[in-house]
Amino acid sequence: MSLLTIIFNILLPPLAVFLKHGIGTTFLVSVLLTLLAWLPGVIHAFIVNG
Repeated sequence: MSLLTIIFNILLPPLAVFLKHGIGTTFLVSVLLTLLAWLPGVIHAFIVNG
């Protein structure tokens, strides 16, 4: 995992997921989790991009 990916995972989790997986179910889950609360979105991004 690159430093840029880690920064995106923390600051903009949906963007990090989009860059790795494109638009799909994983991206939509990331957006939903980030909108509900920022921390679950960050955790999801790290798990998906891990």
